[in-house]
Amino acid sequence: MVWESSLHGPKHSKSLLLTTNLIIEKDNSLIVFSNGRLNAVSCIDGEVLWKKDFEEESLEVQQVIQPPGSDFIYVVGFAASSQFEMYKINAKNGELLKHESTAFSGRFSGEVSLVSSETVVALDSTGSILLTISFHNGKISSQQTPVSNLLEDSPGLAIIIHSSVTGIFAIKTDAATIFIRVIGEGKLEVVEKTNHETVVSDALSISEGQQAFALVQHAGRNIHLTVKPAHDWDSSLLKESIKMDQQRGFVHKVFINNYIRTDRSHGFRALIVMEDHSLLLLQQGAIVWSREDGLASIIDVTTSELPVEKAGVSVAKVELNLFEWLKGHVLKLKGTLMLATPEDIAAIQYMRLKSSEKSKMTRDHNGFRKLLIALTRAGKLFALHTGDGRIVWSHLLQSLHKSESCRQPIGLNLHQWQVPHHHALDENPSVLVVGRCGPSSDALGVLSLVDSYTGKEFSSLRLVHSVAQVIPLPYTDSTEQRLHLLIDADKLAHLYPKTPEAIDIFQSEFSNVYWYSIDDDNGIIKGYALKTKCSGNVADEFCFDSRELWSIVLPSESEKIITTATRNLNEAVHTQAKLIADQDVMYKYISSNLLFVATVAPKASGEIGSVTPEESWLVVYLIDTVTGRVLHRMTHHGSQGPVQAVLSENWVVYHYFNLRAHRYEMSVIEIYDQSRADNKDVWKLVVGNHNLTSPVSSYSRAEVITKSQSYFFTHSLKAITVTLTVKGITSKQLLIGTIGDQVLALDKRFLDPRRSVNPTQAEREEGIIPLTDSLPIIPQ
Repeated sequence: MVWESSLHGPKHSKSLLLTTNLIIEKDNSLIVFSNGRLNAVSCIDGEVLWKKDFEEESLEVQQVIQPPGSDFIYVVGFAASSQFEMYKINAKNGELLKHESTAFSGRFSGEVSLVSSETVVALDSTGSILLTISFHNGKISSQQTPVSNLLEDSPGLAIIIHSSVTGIFAIKTDAATIFIRVIGEGKLEVVEKTNHETVVSDALSISEGQQAFALVQHAGRNIHLTVKPAHDWDSSLLKESIKMDQQRGFVHKVFINNYIRTDRSHGFRALIVMEDHSLLLLQQGAIVWSREDGLASIIDVTTSELPVEKAGVSVAKVELNLFEWLKGHVLKLKGTLMLATPEDIAAIQYMRLKSSEKSKMTRDHNGFRKLLIALTRAGKLFALHTGDGRIVWSHLLQSLHKSESCRQPIGLNLHQWQVPHHHALDENPSVLVVGRCGPSSDALGVLSLVDSYTGKEFSSLRLVHSVAQVIPLPYTDSTEQRLHLLIDADKLAHLYPKTPEAIDIFQSEFSNVYWYSIDDDNGIIKGYALKTKCSGNVADEFCFDSRELWSIVLPSESEKIITTATRNLNEAVHTQAKLIADQDVMYKYISSNLLFVATVAPKASGEIGSVTPEESWLVVYLIDTVTGRVLHRMTHHGSQGPVQAVLSENWVVYHYFNLRAHRYEMSVIEIYDQSRADNKDVWKLVVGNHNLTSPVSSYSRAEVITKSQSYFFTHSLKAITVTLTVKGITSKQLLIGTIGDQVLALDKRFLDPRRSVNPTQAEREEGIIPLTDSLPIIPQ
């Protein structure tokens, strides 16, 4: 880096960088508009040469323009959203040469689009009138054109598509896209109208004084790429048609670059970004390469079991035909006799990889081979094989597609919908994708059911209610479909699937269903139970009213919720008793209704180091979500977030920053049930006469004791979780995702609150590690 310059200003505003063809010379400068101030920054050393403030409170600067070859700058924008302002400024010293403004009877909407160095276009707030504003020689002249004059049948709002091609811009409505050329002083001419989905690239200089730009249009299964010269709309430099996979959706953006062919003519490559966020390079009518960049924005992920390998059916027979099998043997023979070409060697390696144990499409003995089903922000679902990470299938969900009824669909999360028992694998497992039609929590919900093995969306549903929370219930029907409760913004509960069998199962467990909601902003945690069928909507027997059971209100001036953690739903606990060194028994307090909550002082919710140790504290709670009882509360003075936490069995581990020690810390809390303390006979436990099988109720007041301990930790974390096994026998490892994108496995024994400096002989035999102030990280 040669230099860096920090620009400050009087008020917050959008930032604009005026990019001219810069030559790094003494006189040249960068013009930057930022924080309500125009700055000229030297190219040589980043020194601010001059600055100009725009004092007017309501001014929104939209464009900074420098006509080619001139030594002045135009700054244009809106004031009070109905007045157009133009400032003419000397580029050498920042002196104001002229300030003109013109009022418009309506209001402006969206952004100003630059057509030429002295003309801009904008739309009014209704999207029905187009304004062309010219400021030649510092005089403002404007012209209004109704959009209906340019586009006869124009339903819906119009929006301007910005184009860097001089003199041309586009207007898009739901029905069509029109391209308009501005001639002379604000006269408009429609050069093309298209009903297809169309995208325009920026202009690219291909030779002295000549520019080209690309248009991409959809037509059925193909996309048409056209490259045109900027000065002549009617001629084309390139026309290509490329067959496109339907699972990529529409083209979002296109970028072009050029090369000189052997016959000295111009050739073009186009890089396109698709609706599913994938990148493709097009050249000579073909896709040269593609990248699934949608995988960089995964919202949620779940796993799916692979099918069982059936006895008597060789996987090789299913996967390879006879010709492939023979070809494989010939290649292996060539490899053995040292006759294989580099291509043959690559083919042999590929076949080995394909037939290797880890990349099979069937379940392995230990159940480690799985499909990872991932939902991305673009609304695309991917299935990745855990063996080699390959994409097994991908599907752009129709339910998360823009439509008349659903303007801004967003995916929320994934849930296991149907997990057939491995004895009855007649049906494929399926996942439930939950989304909603807009960013607000009261937007209507959308559901999709997708087959885990094929990616086929076999049903999608537009809901008539919102989705604030999804609760997978621990009940399944006869076809192994899991029951789900969807809670809407009005705290009404809706049962899915909507079948008579599901309602029968649910009615029998009706009184045992509890849930809670957390309002981070106001620091309120509330618990609910179901009451009766919905009173307002008589027809819907799958809808239930809820009643509030309890609420915890945290003082907003001293505590702000930053993290919560709960136990994994399908975690198995092997034993409730823990034998300790002196032949004593401790009973783990195991409750699936335990909630861990971490709060910080409101001042300390910013970056690390933004407050002094005296102003910050971290408070942690263990709460029973059925009764709202706070089982444990602890304060760490001089500590602040971010907090990462994991809750498992009867313990919670959390990671935070200690400002006093300038180090990260990890703490552990273990919680034990004292109500069984009278039953501490090990022999009773061995013989089986203990009372572990007696039912546990959240309503019997729990006598609990907690043990806790804190340790220094050298790494910053991104994520933390814990290993799970089917029966819960294997000792636990904490899996820690560090800031350096590595995964660290740390034995839970290091985070034992019973560690002491000098463990007794009995404690050493039990496996307690002597206490140190920090946790060991072994880099290997």
